[in-house]
Amino acid sequence: MTNTTARVKKGAKNFEILVDLDEAMKIKNGDADANINSAVLTDAIFHNLKSGEHAGVNDLNEAFGTSDVISVAEKIIKEGEVVQTAESMKAKHDAKYKQAVDFLARNAVSPEGRPYTPDRITKALSEARVNIKNKPIESQITEILDQLGKILPIKIEMKKVKLQIPAIHTGKAYSIIKEFMTEEQWKDNGNLEAVVEMPSAMIFDFYDKINGATHGSVLAEELK
Repeated sequence: MTNTTARVKKGAKNFEILVDLDEAMKIKNGDADANINSAVLTDAIFHNLKSGEHAGVNDLNEAFGTSDVISVAEKIIKEGEVVQTAESMKAKHDAKYKQAVDFLARNAVSPEGRPYTPDRITKALSEARVNIKNKPIESQITEILDQLGKILPIKIEMKKVKLQIPAIHTGKAYSIIKEFMTEEQWKDNGNLEAVVEMPSAMIFDFYDKINGATHGSVLAEELK
């Protein structure tokens, strides 16, 4: 269990609580199994947690509309910042790095078509000082390959697809395609014409998602 601070500023005043990092993040992300009582580790709200300066009832009512500690704590977590510890940030980065290695080991090959081992990919990522960002690996794979290619000749077969999305479904569809989109054009009737590009291994899963979001009304054309 990792303890950290959750905090929010209301007007000129700070409000802080001590929380369990993992449980608090479940609250913040709206996870179904989130438990506010497990997340909150203090029985009071503070202006300054380190110094022990308590927030008074009047301050709580004015800032949150209630002085109930659990209700206020939930608002602090959802509306404010859950401070990430150095250990948690490193753990998340290591996990994302491993995702990148696993993805490349499954999908990437040499120019001659030979696969690379995870150890060779890990070494090349380190040598090339590739910056793995905290977002889906698939959406940053082109950038990763550009950096990695300076050290290791590597390629992934890519698919480029033109999509015609009816206006009524563009809201849901956009959240699916935005990470892969290379071109977009909005029509006068609200329809969206977009070009997406992604590794070939992902294309069938992508079609399932986009067809589900548009009830099968999207028109897709694979481009050469």
